[in-house]
Amino acid sequence: MVDASPHIQIINDTEGKPLFVVMPYRQYLSQQGKGHLIPGRVVDLIIEGLTPIRAWREYLNLTQEAAAERLGISQSAFAQQESVKKPRRATRARIAKALASTSGNWSCKTG
Repeated sequence: MVDASPHIQIINDTEGKPLFVVMPYRQYLSQQGKGHLIPGRVVDLIIEGLTPIRAWREYLNLTQEAAAERLGISQSAFAQQESVKKPRRATRARIAKALASTSGNWSCKTG
């Protein structure tokens, strides 16, 4: 078992991959129905080493070209933004809006 924070625990399977998350019940209740939970697949991709922006793009099944088009920038410019481990809040918000998500879900805390 690996502690993600003092109040949240991650329980891994026999291969060392995250299987369950244990959190205080009040925290769980406070997160229900608020639309700010991050999909498990996005979390898995971040744990595997992808940047948060790339994880969301892949989760949404978008190519870099498609994401760049939504932002009105070139694919190479998007690739640069996607490679940043901790993008600025304004960058996250702009990309989240373009990809029809909420910037509150675009956490950059990866460890």
